[in-house]
Amino acid sequence: MQSIADIAMNYKPNTFYGTFFKGFRSARPHFLMVAAVSLLLCLVTLLGVAKPGHPKKPPVAVKGWVGTWGTARQLVEPNNMPPAPGLTNNTLRQVVCVSIGGKKLRLKFSNEFSKSPVTMKMVQIAVSKGGSTIDAGTTKTLKFNGKDEVTMDAGGEIFSDPVSFNLEARMEVAITISFGETSPTVTGHPGSRTTSYILAGDHTAPDADFTDAAKTDHWYVIDGMEVEAEKNGGSVVVFGDSITDGRGSGTNKQDRWPDVLQLCLLFSSKSNRQVGVLNMGIGGNAVLKGGLGPTGLNRFDHDVLKQNGVRWLIIFEGVNDLGGTRDSTAAFDVANNLIAAYGKMIAEAHAQGIKVYGATITPFKKNNYYRPYRDAARNMINDWIRAKGHFDAVIDFDKTMRDPNNPDTLLPELQAGANDYLHPNELGYKTMGESIDLGLFK
Repeated sequence: MQSIADIAMNYKPNTFYGTFFKGFRSARPHFLMVAAVSLLLCLVTLLGVAKPGHPKKPPVAVKGWVGTWGTARQLVEPNNMPPAPGLTNNTLRQVVCVSIGGKKLRLKFSNEFSKSPVTMKMVQIAVSKGGSTIDAGTTKTLKFNGKDEVTMDAGGEIFSDPVSFNLEARMEVAITISFGETSPTVTGHPGSRTTSYILAGDHTAPDADFTDAAKTDHWYVIDGMEVEAEKNGGSVVVFGDSITDGRGSGTNKQDRWPDVLQLCLLFSSKSNRQVGVLNMGIGGNAVLKGGLGPTGLNRFDHDVLKQNGVRWLIIFEGVNDLGGTRDSTAAFDVANNLIAAYGKMIAEAHAQGIKVYGATITPFKKNNYYRPYRDAARNMINDWIRAKGHFDAVIDFDKTMRDPNNPDTLLPELQAGANDYLHPNELGYKTMGESIDLGLFK
């Protein structure tokens, strides 16, 4: 029998919607009214019986902006900077794979870690046809306060004006930016696992040929995409490090474990079909200090709490904090500090009505990170994650991914190819995504 993710690899948006939404469109108005009243009564009941330590209030079911794609921004390191010809006065085409669809969208751009302003003379979106090719007939030019051109100040972020666009679930969208002056330091996301294309000069004409463009597997400036969602829409933020970011997954395959989770949600039931998945993983990231990008504690507000439409959060981070500890004392100090950090994140998310799920840290024996005392600290953290009264639910990746005959080690076939016994391979990510209980997102 094929898994949901296997079936999804052959998924065609055009045929999917005609089948799945036929019944929904035929629903009669009085039925929808009864359903709405019933939902309201359920919400009132839930508010009356909520217990301390749970989210203060369930998300209000109103139509609004919900994230369909996002990435965690950071200062781009020197070896991941845009290749020649660079960004200034040139054109960059980037491709993203959204999670949920909609009829109206807006994009978010970031210059937060740059030292100088960045001017975007024109930004266009279109359906990607693979590689650097677009469906020219779907091209839309984004506006910023009604204008084509916008300049982001150093440290700034900006949303485009909303634009009508027939966005379908799991659609790949090309974002083409014609730059003016840019900053010598760049805000972006190095671990895109997706190829971007740079051409010298202005190439925003819909029929522009990017065949000879310089290629780079990084994202620059783009930060998120939101859709005006259905009433039952919401998103789950996946907060993590390189295992969430997808190191070991396939370039341009969109098969990180959060991608697999979203495909499973899409094909599972009507109630899960409007759940966006936002990947906020950063390779090399740490929760407490050090690592690449802002620490988990420092970026939590931006990457989770300030996202629109978030209803759920998965926290799966901490291995890089443990990997740098010098001895047993340091490892257990870090373990206790990670537990305190998780508690802080849980409380802050609950204050906004967000359910928080904890994912156990996966094994890393045979990796350079491994020391017996680090593994003991990992097990201490995992015991706390599994204990009742902390997270709203547990996603036990440790149990899913470990070798039953050597539980301190990843199952060999789930990391072969990555070959570092820390990062999963494509099969490993598929296994992780498919292991998650989809009932958590109802």
